[in-house]
Amino acid sequence: MSALLSSLESGILTLTLNRPDKRNALNAELIEALHQALERADLDAGVRVVLLRGAGRDFCAGADLDELLASADQTVSENESAALRLGSVFERMRALPKPVLAMIRGRALAGGAGLATACDLVLAGAGAQIGYPEIQRGFVPAMVMALLRRAAGEKVALDLVLTGRLLSAHEAEGAGLVSRVFPDLELETSTLELAGQLAGSSGTALALTKQLFYQMDGTSLSEGIARGAQVNAVARGTPDFRDAIARFLKR
Repeated sequence: MSALLSSLESGILTLTLNRPDKRNALNAELIEALHQALERADLDAGVRVVLLRGAGRDFCAGADLDELLASADQTVSENESAALRLGSVFERMRALPKPVLAMIRGRALAGGAGLATACDLVLAGAGAQIGYPEIQRGFVPAMVMALLRRAAGEKVALDLVLTGRLLSAHEAEGAGLVSRVFPDLELETSTLELAGQLAGSSGTALALTKQLFYQMDGTSLSEGIARGAQVNAVARGTPDFRDAIARFLKR
């Protein structure tokens, strides 16, 4: 059984974490499959949007505990290399010039919460829970803090990683970790509707917008405006822009 299922329909590449008996815990096989799927998404012009979801009742419970326990006998160098392999999935999702959406049903914990946070938009069912409970297992939510601190801010992020408490979907939305919350029964329909809307938008405009958005991290106001002006100028010369303006003027 494949650890990651994929299907492409109407420009939406759906990636399903497929280890429901392990609550879709992240193991080496699944991490490698995510790398391969993201490479496909980058190279395939037919992919306009990536949708990440979990099979079964939960999105992802974090790292596979069997692999995590076995890692205690490995060297620091080996463990760092393995950790960076997951971390590079987070980076790859951010660098992908196409929107990446997470659909959260059930729990998204630890590395699973990090995986969701690395996505561009996070859509959650009202019954979902998100958290970083590593501290309760004598562990450190290390790499995910780079994402969490940006998304939730210093005080909220530190509270979450020091206590390991779980947030409801609405609490996570208030903390900046979830984009939108839908009733559980409407989650899939609403998520696919949004993914379809994005898939029908200008791919060039989406790519430039996403790239500029993340480039704003750590920049001053003047630097941000200067970069924005550069992207503005480039966008005006794209075929998508010209076609959209021409269609608007013909109304």
